[in-house]
Amino acid sequence: MNFPWLPRLAGALTAGYGAAVAVRPAVMLGPCGWSDDDPALRAVARMTALRDVASGLAMLVAPTPKALRLAIAARVLADASDATVLGIALRGRPQRGKAIAVAAGWGLVCAATAATTVRS
Repeated sequence: MNFPWLPRLAGALTAGYGAAVAVRPAVMLGPCGWSDDDPALRAVARMTALRDVASGLAMLVAPTPKALRLAIAARVLADASDATVLGIALRGRPQRGKAIAVAAGWGLVCAATAATTVRS
């Protein structure tokens, strides 16, 4: 089965999540066990969120399959870096496994959608 809309859906969901975190950093910081009282943490969350908005929109509007695969690759690399950085930052904390799983899971979901960009 071919579902060519899946990467677009993943992009829309990524952009939507990013927008939610940009408006309310606690959406990301809370599950990591961090308080959104810290302006530096809010700034980092917003930077990550706006990157997610940009990469999600790139997946959503990419004009060609090649451009879409490039946007997906950027998204997957961003998620891999998130999983790595959160894994290091949350070492010894109970939220670590969940944070890694969520970041890596989104990366795997987006990577899997790349298969729908190849003509059958």
